[in-house]
Amino acid sequence: MTKSLRARRRATLLGSCMLLGLTTVQAHAAAGAPSLIPLPANYQADGGKDFVLKHAARVGGNDEASRRVAAQFVELLKQNGGPTLAVAENANKAQIRFRLDPSATNPAEAYTLKVSNTGIDVSASDDRGLFYGAVTAAQLLTDQTPGEVAAATITDAPRFVWRGLMLDSARHFQSMEEIKKLLDAMAQHKLNTFHWHLTDDQGWRMEIKRYPKLTETGSCRVPLGDAGRNEATGQPRTYCGFYTQEQIREIVAYAAQRHIQVIPEIDVPGHATAAIVAYPELGVTDQKLVIDNQWGVFPNLFNTEESTMQFLENVLLEVIDMFPAKYVHVGGDEAVKDQWIASPRVQAHMRQLGLKDEMEMQSHMIKRLEKFLEQHDRRLIGWDEILEGGLPPEATVMSWRGTEGGLKAASEGHDVIMSPVTHMYMDYLQTESPNEPPGRPTTIPLQKAYEFEPVPAELAADKRSHILGLQANMFVEHTRNNRHLEHNLFPRVAAVAETGWSPQDKRDFRGFTQRLPRQLQRYRAMDIAYAQTPFQVDLRDKGDAATGNVTVTLDNPLGYPVHYTLDGSAVSSRSPLYSQPLQLKVPVQVQAAAFFNDLPLAAASNFALTADSLRVREDTQLGLCPNGGKLLLRLEDDGPAEGEREVFNVNIFNPCWLWEDVNLAGISRIKVRAGRIPYNFQLAHDEPARKFAPAHSRYGEMEILANCEGTPLASVPLPAEPGADGFLELEAPITAPAARGDLCVRFTGDTRPNMWTLDWIRLEPAR
Repeated sequence: MTKSLRARRRATLLGSCMLLGLTTVQAHAAAGAPSLIPLPANYQADGGKDFVLKHAARVGGNDEASRRVAAQFVELLKQNGGPTLAVAENANKAQIRFRLDPSATNPAEAYTLKVSNTGIDVSASDDRGLFYGAVTAAQLLTDQTPGEVAAATITDAPRFVWRGLMLDSARHFQSMEEIKKLLDAMAQHKLNTFHWHLTDDQGWRMEIKRYPKLTETGSCRVPLGDAGRNEATGQPRTYCGFYTQEQIREIVAYAAQRHIQVIPEIDVPGHATAAIVAYPELGVTDQKLVIDNQWGVFPNLFNTEESTMQFLENVLLEVIDMFPAKYVHVGGDEAVKDQWIASPRVQAHMRQLGLKDEMEMQSHMIKRLEKFLEQHDRRLIGWDEILEGGLPPEATVMSWRGTEGGLKAASEGHDVIMSPVTHMYMDYLQTESPNEPPGRPTTIPLQKAYEFEPVPAELAADKRSHILGLQANMFVEHTRNNRHLEHNLFPRVAAVAETGWSPQDKRDFRGFTQRLPRQLQRYRAMDIAYAQTPFQVDLRDKGDAATGNVTVTLDNPLGYPVHYTLDGSAVSSRSPLYSQPLQLKVPVQVQAAAFFNDLPLAAASNFALTADSLRVREDTQLGLCPNGGKLLLRLEDDGPAEGEREVFNVNIFNPCWLWEDVNLAGISRIKVRAGRIPYNFQLAHDEPARKFAPAHSRYGEMEILANCEGTPLASVPLPAEPGADGFLELEAPITAPAARGDLCVRFTGDTRPNMWTLDWIRLEPAR
């Protein structure tokens, strides 16, 4: 087993989150409309006197339902950093008044809000609309000048009926408190659907009383590497967790109070390893399985027997009893059919049913479950793979592999929720910053999430009503704790919320970024550990260590103005404004921060540039080699079991790192620090894309190449194991083919179940 990789160098930041404060921003407030997210459908300034919230202000409602929303408003305001107000017994004596008006012609979830010098009045035809009016009122009172609201009228209603967020609790488990905190944040964004992914290969997280082994056995796994071993005893350390039925009902009730429906997901027929380990008779093969401690796509499917279908229906009976929502999600994605193809029993069953292929077999199972759910007054949802082999007429499609599946389903008359991996997957990295936590390949920056349009332009006008809305998906293979979870979700969830709520023609990313700093303050009040990386400043340097000349590029991912200093002094809005690459001489201390209304959006970034730093690149500063397959992941080390872990950029399809356009003049040696972590991926039919350069010695080599192709400039044999700290340092003499060019580092051979990963590379000049 590999050792933990613990001695990593990190980028230096001055402080962790020095952000705009509620008391200071009022002096720097931007003029104009309030900073509301999501943007209301209609905002009209009335030109009257402002409403100023007094210390003794009261909140009230005209009936029991309105008083209930008034009490919720008190909590919403407090969460946003506002004062704690009291609910008045008599609504006529209140300054913030809620009124339920069933005779109003407002659509569902709509509300009207009016601000005058006498207070704030919110009315709606249903309690959902009244609640969303309360959300808006709480934002107004914690806006540019807290407690002071300009006279205005807001008439507002959502664009889509489905404004969702999916959370995976199967790969990593969240506590009840963490789930409730997330539901609170969803409510503050007017999201109304919590899709709860509760079963997968890595764990079954929902108590089913008829089948107790699903949680007794299926909720625990032993992680790979150091995290799966007790350091003191050497014995296995399990990772466990599940929700009792009482806890699930508690979450459902908590969400309902915030007008959020909870949609459970039970994966069929794939992502079934945990269930099959608990009850092996559900599987296709006789192979003994364990709860999986790897990520990716697995071959283990439920078999197609009648007894298995009865098992699934019995599970669904208890699911229906716990979850009153109209929909039940049955998965249907990534069901690799190899086991069915190889099984004489499954093939005989297919012939008996008159099915021509395995796709139709899956469709047969989905149709059976759809009929069962329909009999119990529920509707089936599945990922877009359920389109393959035919789809029941009442089934709803969640389109994740792009928008094509959703377009096809809507064109055929099926309801659709758009959640494409290209825009709506929150476990993908959101910036190129080395400070990003672990995540999946490529990036989905805030702007890309914001600019997603759920209704395809090519969809016929009479079919567009089938697009129910959109959903952000948060799978958590690489998101081990709640701090990383909140980093991945926020502020991108704000972008998703605005797309789901606001009129299409009023959405504007620049306007969104002008309203976002105030929303960050509300996150701070809610103790949400939102991503700092979009608001920090990144530095790229390109220079010559021999001459000490360096070109420095400063960048803020969201395009906020960047100010900097070069003498180590604190940066402020009065410091020089960055406008073009800086031509500098090392050593130099660059401090930089992004600003909005003269205040920093995140802690200043501090970069010490020296002749030595120009010769070193960490893995997070390197690119991918262009040859071979590409699947870049930002991976955690395998230990410690708790607390911080080191993070590494790794291309698991081709372990090769690229330093582009480097000055190699006078460089005689390359020094590399490398370590090993578990290779914990199942790639199913993508496995052939995994490339291994051939090894020429027993344990493979570290090779240094120019242009990542051709004959290596140097090759150093690797040992059987790294050092005691999980690392080793390797040196190789080189003769560069040119004074300037690319430099590649790769590891040869198939070392699974472990893999080598690069920590840093250093250029050594001739001595």
